[in-house]
Amino acid sequence: MSLSAYLRDNLAAIVTGALCCLGVAGMMAALGTGPDATVLVPCFVAACGAVALGIGYVRRRRFYAELARIVEDLDRTYFASELVDAPDFLEGRLAHEALEAVGKAAADDVSFHRQQAESYRDYIELWIHEIKTPIAAAHLMAADLHGETASKLKAELDRIESYVEQALFYARSTSLARDYAIREIGLADAVRTACKKNARYLIERGVVPSVEVGEDVTVFADASWLAFILGQIVVNAAKYGAAVVRFSAREEDAGTSAARTVLEVADDGQGIPASDVPRVFDRGFTGRNGRAQGSATGMGLYLVAMLCQKMGLGVGLASEEGAGTRVMLAFPHDRRRKDAL
Repeated sequence: MSLSAYLRDNLAAIVTGALCCLGVAGMMAALGTGPDATVLVPCFVAACGAVALGIGYVRRRRFYAELARIVEDLDRTYFASELVDAPDFLEGRLAHEALEAVGKAAADDVSFHRQQAESYRDYIELWIHEIKTPIAAAHLMAADLHGETASKLKAELDRIESYVEQALFYARSTSLARDYAIREIGLADAVRTACKKNARYLIERGVVPSVEVGEDVTVFADASWLAFILGQIVVNAAKYGAAVVRFSAREEDAGTSAARTVLEVADDGQGIPASDVPRVFDRGFTGRNGRAQGSATGMGLYLVAMLCQKMGLGVGLASEEGAGTRVMLAFPHDRRRKDAL
């Protein structure tokens, strides 16, 4: 709160005080008290009024400045009343009480919706676990079938299972609970696991994976989450015309606190238009290629980015339309660093 704003807010009181001083001066002159008293008494009244205004400004300025600072620093502004002391002037106390009421209502509303979201997430996870039983049964029945129709049926079952798994990881990515474990794992094993899990789809699309990752290369990650991430990248490459998906690893910034292992997944597919590249990790964004496919959900790369963020990994993408796409995953060597990319 600036002084000019405070004076404008109290303009009526200032004008009234000035008129009172003029009135007192007129009365003193009419009573014949002499010129010194006629000037001194109104000036004393005006000085008292100015002091009162100054004290009021200082009290209010302290409260509103502290409130503005806390609101600017807080992510959840409805907690502001808990961090600001109630002031000792009336309008400030009224404002503080209003803040408390609004904050309590907002906190109750947030708590209610959080409980609803958690209940819905719990239901989704339960449903996913339940739906896995009929999917597994369908896989067993389809195993005895042969021929082209049977192959198509198995491929569709794989797609259903992939979408169910995607829903499960999406539900987990929005949870505050930490249901993953960061351990040292072999990067080549994680790549092979992802390719094996999506082998039927890769074969159907005629995609050949090329693993150029040393057996001695290890990274810190959750094995199942990393397999899912790589699976989403591989499926995307196959979906958009890749014939070869090449996995390679390199170490960057060795010997420094920013040391990391970078896994590059490169394909020779149709690539991504330059205008779409900045948004590929946005939730629900399908882009020109996705709209042309018709079956894209825009959730695959969004989940990749979300899960990488949860595990403290870096992720980046580079693409040239007609030449292919490269996805880079950065695994920090120092697990205390969350900003390795």
